[in-house]
Amino acid sequence: MSRQDDTNRLYELLGEVSLHVGGPRLLRAANGKSGWPRHGVYFFFESGEYRSSGKARIVRVGTHALLPTSKTTLWTRLSQHRGRVGGTNPGGGNHRGSIFRLHVGAALITRGDVSALPLEAWLAAEQSPDHRDAERIVERAVSDYIGQMPVLWVDVPTQSDGTNDRGAIEANSIALLSVASGGVDGASPGWLGRHAANAAVQSSGLWNVRHVTDTYTPSALCIFEQHVYRQLATP
Repeated sequence: MSRQDDTNRLYELLGEVSLHVGGPRLLRAANGKSGWPRHGVYFFFESGEYRSSGKARIVRVGTHALLPTSKTTLWTRLSQHRGRVGGTNPGGGNHRGSIFRLHVGAALITRGDVSALPLEAWLAAEQSPDHRDAERIVERAVSDYIGQMPVLWVDVPTQSDGTNDRGAIEANSIALLSVASGGVDGASPGWLGRHAANAAVQSSGLWNVRHVTDTYTPSALCIFEQHVYRQLATP
């Protein structure tokens, strides 16, 4: 099969998942009681980003809990990307705990959507007291942006021996979709990621950095397919 065929197959499988779960969820409207599996691989889409077929284009692939000792659930990870809802700082978040938030915030600053904070302060490993209020403004802008993104997920559990296929599925999906490694669906001219601070985001058409220049393995799609069909068989 060609790369185009494999890409189409990935989207076809996610289309079946979408029908099974009632469609993608907007992250801003989701919560921990939305029926998430404990573990999985997630796929984000973005307004204005389409494949050549006219259907929505995947813009980020991610997962969690790759080590047997990790307690992070799928929802825990997604909620870190979403940011806070309610409380004393609604819309806030922690971009130092979510690389997705860091990339989106950097692009918003670079494009000029938010001008309250220097880019170098946003990318710094630690927050400066001088920029605390400005960071909050950017965090809220990031939460609003990511919160509007639809997300689909595939249930990929940890096996009884502590191993899992999540890392392999994530890596191979990114490698397959990334324009930097030959992916067939590029970003639109107006895609926010073109303003990302990290060149890997700009070149890949994805809000990802790791695996964007990897060579994808066609056989790995079979592993993904197995998990999809197991999920589809679950009421």
